[in-house]
Amino acid sequence: MYTFIFDIGKTNIKGAVLNESGQTVWSQSCANRSCLDPAYDFPCIDVEDIWAWLKSTLKAAAGQYPIAAINVSAHGACVVLVSDEDELLFPVMDYEVDELEIAGQSYAEYRPEYSQTLSPDLPGGLNAGRQIWWLKQSYPERFNQLGQILLYPQYWVWKLTGQLVTEATSLGCHTDLWEPMDHRFSTLVGKLGIEDAFPPLVDCFSSVGSVKKALAEDLGLSESCIVFPGVHDSNGSLARYLATDLSSPFNVVSTGTWVIIMAVGNPGDGLLEARDMLANVDVNGNPVPCARFMGGREFEKICQLTGVATDAPVTQESVQSIIDDYLFAVPPFEAGSGPFRQNPTTEQLTGRVSSGTSLATLYLALMVDYELELLNAQGPILFGSASQKNPLLCQLLAQLRPAQRVYMSNDSASTIKGAWSLTQGQKKAQKKGQKKMPPGFSDFNDFDIAQAAQIEGLPDYQKVWRKLALRENP
Repeated sequence: MYTFIFDIGKTNIKGAVLNESGQTVWSQSCANRSCLDPAYDFPCIDVEDIWAWLKSTLKAAAGQYPIAAINVSAHGACVVLVSDEDELLFPVMDYEVDELEIAGQSYAEYRPEYSQTLSPDLPGGLNAGRQIWWLKQSYPERFNQLGQILLYPQYWVWKLTGQLVTEATSLGCHTDLWEPMDHRFSTLVGKLGIEDAFPPLVDCFSSVGSVKKALAEDLGLSESCIVFPGVHDSNGSLARYLATDLSSPFNVVSTGTWVIIMAVGNPGDGLLEARDMLANVDVNGNPVPCARFMGGREFEKICQLTGVATDAPVTQESVQSIIDDYLFAVPPFEAGSGPFRQNPTTEQLTGRVSSGTSLATLYLALMVDYELELLNAQGPILFGSASQKNPLLCQLLAQLRPAQRVYMSNDSASTIKGAWSLTQGQKKAQKKGQKKMPPGFSDFNDFDIAQAAQIEGLPDYQKVWRKLALRENP
């Protein structure tokens, strides 16, 4: 049996075919870009363009492999409002919109307490609840035609199947719409009058139905090809690890446009809103304490500032030279996110370096280390596909945190493999330790232990970097 995974990241879109062992046998990708709708004053996601690409990619894949199942993973902070006539009520908003403000009105009057949602107050459209509030206040007559609100992965499931569903991993991704500790909608939903707009809540593990007959014929798919409910991308990555026999506590570092540290088995009683800490919801519906920053974007920014390509070589020798010369990249490099989001974005480099990718790698290691400390993270640390692209990042973290083992996955795409695992008969754990694991997930043989880097002066450098990041006198 072959499974097709449609993975929509903020930066890139991928389509992949996996075999019964979870190996990727075919893939295509393209860049994800925003657009502007002249009728609305906000950046949009070009869902029509993405839909055309998805159909073309699915058709190409189906021409080579008998696709039996499809699943979708997609980035968070995205909602799709559908009219009673099953048409888009508004363009799909890009969360990297400018501040959503309305003169004389305040979202803060609607927004639930952080203690209820564990969703921090974020800029722009990063809280999906703020997007809905702003659309309701800005276009009240149009909003009155609202039929359904779909989270982003479930929009694509609807396009494929015609089935309307809601799923908790996207609903609980800093939306302000969900109370993860109590497994229920937040008070914001009632205040906005949208209680009836969300389709039924389903779990990640059961198909919602088959691809629409006419669409299946057009794409060369079997009429029996089933579609699963979809998953938030970082939680798809986490699902790949929840399906192993690894005991909690452990920590997963999901990378991409965002770097998200997920502390499985952590009680989450020390989360700090000011540090951009939150609770996501895993595929079993359980809250997972997280800390995050826009690491992929910041890596690119540091490389840009130092005049190097993002794929330039990274070596221990160049990292050692940076530390010997006490050259620093001081956060934040992206406004409004991460543990130092309260600080101005100064794009501060304290000197000229010869290897921008090495400086950016060292920066990511220091940021991940700091966020693990904020989470009081216990147990091993697991990296997904980033460990294949930049193993020195894992090795630096292993040196910074000698009391914890750092594991490097041999997966080329952990989010895709995690989304695949949800289609393989995996069952939700009824009690701690009870999991039915799909083939290829029952052991840890596809992970390597990261050997600690041997960088002289790294502990002292780390202390100075933290003082600079915290705006303290080093």
